[in-house]
Amino acid sequence: MSQVLRACKVCNFVTEESKCPRCNGETSREWQGYVVVIDHTKSEIARKVGITANGKYALRVR
Repeated sequence: MSQVLRACKVCNFVTEESKCPRCNGETSREWQGYVVVIDHTKSEIARKVGITANGKYALRVR
């Protein structure tokens, strides 16, 4: 059985945890879309949305 993916309400990081492992913020099961950042130093999208670490990020979190 797989876990439900959740997204942090603060930094949008996607995780299976109820607290974000990156910023310790609250997570939500209500989110839409995601972007995977492999190299945040070279990513134009990461720069525009303020992502400073590699990983999977939700585009919208409620």
